[in-house]
Amino acid sequence: MLRLITDFDGPIMDVSERYYRVYQYCLEQAQQAGKNLTGLSKEEFWQLKRDCVPERRIGQLSGLDEEQAQVFSSLRRQTVHTLPYLVYDRPLPGAIEVLENIQALGWDLVVMTMRRVSELDLALQQYELGHFFAPDHRYCLSDDYIKTKDIEDKPLLMARALQELPEVGETWMVGDTEADIIAAKTGGLKIIAVLSGIRNRSQLERYEPDFIVNNLAEAVDLITSETLTGVSVAPTIG
Repeated sequence: MLRLITDFDGPIMDVSERYYRVYQYCLEQAQQAGKNLTGLSKEEFWQLKRDCVPERRIGQLSGLDEEQAQVFSSLRRQTVHTLPYLVYDRPLPGAIEVLENIQALGWDLVVMTMRRVSELDLALQQYELGHFFAPDHRYCLSDDYIKTKDIEDKPLLMARALQELPEVGETWMVGDTEADIIAAKTGGLKIIAVLSGIRNRSQLERYEPDFIVNNLAEAVDLITSETLTGVSVAPTIG
């Protein structure tokens, strides 16, 4: 049997609207009274996020001074994963159909995310995605977990998953960040990075995933091709 471990945000969920709404809120809170800032468009903001531009710099590019930008950055970290904003997440176009295709293929499907239990449960319930992931195939953070860095926390989730899940013939990982790439490599898995999430190609290439494709659908097609032919394709496509 083939197992696919996929990140949630990026391959499956579009988080750009949530991040942009939080950006607008924090910008409004950080600016001086009586000073109206236009701010960045959603496209401009998302390009900066995908290129890993620091939060303080995004604040400054939006018209904040250095002190205000620090307030903006701190407030964003406190706000971006709160439940009132998580409701703005949406499944990416075609993502549900891809999950149905994976089920039809008979693959063992696992989700691995830096969301907390309540945050993952909210999305699974809101969009009726729970049937794609058995309860013991959901790897996320407990609600009281003290986060360090994604690149440190996600490999710990991966180690637990590889220890707990039954052995299968082959396992692949799909993700959209450096944390996914590092976690997969730490676990000795092939990793496909997708461009549908919060990192652009140049940022993903720095961590040398096995493949780069546009989205989860292309990742499934690639895995299917690799499994059927046993012939490796170009490491960066899409």
